[in-house]
Amino acid sequence: MAVSGEEFDVIVVGAGVMGSSTAYQVSKRGHKVLLLEQFDFLHQRGSSHGESRTIRATYPEEYYYPMVMESYKLWEEAESHIGYKVYFRAQQFDMGSSDDKCLREVIATCQKHSIPHEILDRQQVSDKFSGRFDIPDSWVGVCTSDGGVIKPTKAVSMFQTLAIQNGTVLRDYMEVEDIRKDGVKGGVWVYTSNGEKFWGKKCVVTVGAWTTKLVKTVSGIDLPIQPLETMVCYWRIKEGHEDKYAIGSDFPTFASYGEPYIYGTPSLEFPGLIKVAVHGGYPCDPDKRPWGPGMALGTLKQWVEERLSSLVDSGGPVATQLCMYSMTPDEDFVIDFLGGEFGKDVVVGGGFSGHGFKMSPVVGRILTDLVLTGEAKGIELKHFRIGRFEENPKGNFKEFLHHVM
Repeated sequence: MAVSGEEFDVIVVGAGVMGSSTAYQVSKRGHKVLLLEQFDFLHQRGSSHGESRTIRATYPEEYYYPMVMESYKLWEEAESHIGYKVYFRAQQFDMGSSDDKCLREVIATCQKHSIPHEILDRQQVSDKFSGRFDIPDSWVGVCTSDGGVIKPTKAVSMFQTLAIQNGTVLRDYMEVEDIRKDGVKGGVWVYTSNGEKFWGKKCVVTVGAWTTKLVKTVSGIDLPIQPLETMVCYWRIKEGHEDKYAIGSDFPTFASYGEPYIYGTPSLEFPGLIKVAVHGGYPCDPDKRPWGPGMALGTLKQWVEERLSSLVDSGGPVATQLCMYSMTPDEDFVIDFLGGEFGKDVVVGGGFSGHGFKMSPVVGRILTDLVLTGEAKGIELKHFRIGRFEENPKGNFKEFLHHVM
């Protein structure tokens, strides 16, 4: 166990999936790492808990494609080291109006990167999925093989276990309240609310919904990362049809473009239930959350009834779970040096906007590259700079509309 005053090569603040992945990557390279968590490990107050997240390569922003493809490999590499699965393969099915700009960009990404895909009309969708999806005549479907489901809590535990095996020190109930430059010997001091402090040559901040608060305290920078409370919904598959929607069958992970943006996964965590939810939520203070009552479900009920061919009970979800988003105005990540007096000694990863979990292995690799070498290879990071919000408060320009409430 680390004791106050102990010194490390890298201190990672925040032990959600991004911080845990980073601790694993840094420790794998032989460095002494301290991973700090303000609550207990594997808690349910942030964005890295629960039973399923989708993984897909079909992004309207083509710069995410290489990140996802590297993550597929890194998920499997980590699984090979731990000896159990956290990633379960499935097809990915995207659907929406044929003139939806976002969906058209998804198709463009598939074409640009030669992603094998099928563009299907209503009848072809019905045929391919044996009537389990019903889209309007004015819609199209896009089907690819690179989809799947990740088990979030299990994945975080995996990265933490691998980090421990590499010598990482883990401490929970360590709320970091300040990070200060050591003007004498370099590096930084990390101070916790219970009076302990640790020195590190470098520091990585991955605190999810608390990113804006901590970065403001440490540097004075106002990052436009808005915490949202979102609700995940599980719906009962009608009796006799359960196997048709189970993971391992030909039922895909899916996304429905438009307002609202709706996504879902095959039945995995709860037998006989399918996850169908809205990508969005309500602004909140992560330290003063409302814990519900959640979002209005009228549109979602209608979607389940009409798109899932009445084979799923649309009367209402039979189970719900609350989770946090850390939303940027452009829904792109923040991966950058904190700068100022810290220079390249402190790196921030945040604002993962409800779609970052799938890319946590490559985000961990990138944050590790930045903190150890000062640059990240293989990925273009200009879209994730902190400075983009100084140039434009809305961040990266996009022709298509955002889907978050």
